[in-house]
Order: sequence, then structure tokens, then C-alpha cells
Amino acid sequence: MYGWIWRHLPGNAWVRALISLVLVLGIVYLLFQYVFPWAEPLLPFNDVTVDGAGGDTGTGADTDTGSGSGADPEEGIR
Repeated sequence: MYGWIWRHLPGNAWVRALISLVLVLGIVYLLFQYVFPWAEPLLPFNDVTVDGAGGDTGTGADTDTGSGSGADPEEGIR
């Protein structure tokens, strides 16, 4: 497919490369301006399955009650 496009572009290799770059930039622009915003609500990235029903508060605090500093999980176990 890319060979077909390359053969149908006018000019020498430098002109074809420049036209190809403009085409790629145009396609990227169209994707970011129109296609991705249209498709974003259809994608499941905002379907969060984590809820607060578990015992974890999400603070990231170490719940180890050992006498150690928490750096080594077996430090306080003796």
C-alpha cells in the first residue's frame, strides 16, 4: 500500500518525502481533532472497577504492626 502511494506521488524523492510528511501530519491532525474525541466516550477507560467497599483506604500506608521500621517486612518478626 505504501509503495502504491509512493509511486503515485508527483516529483522526485525529496518532493515525495515532503508530500508524505505533510500527508502524515494531516492524518495525525485529523485523528487528534476529530476521530479520537469522537471515539473517547465509546472506550472503556473510564469504567473504574475499584470501589471503596474493601478494607484498604488507598493511602498507601504500611499496615505492618511489627516493631520494625517497615522497610523489611520480616524485620519485626522474631
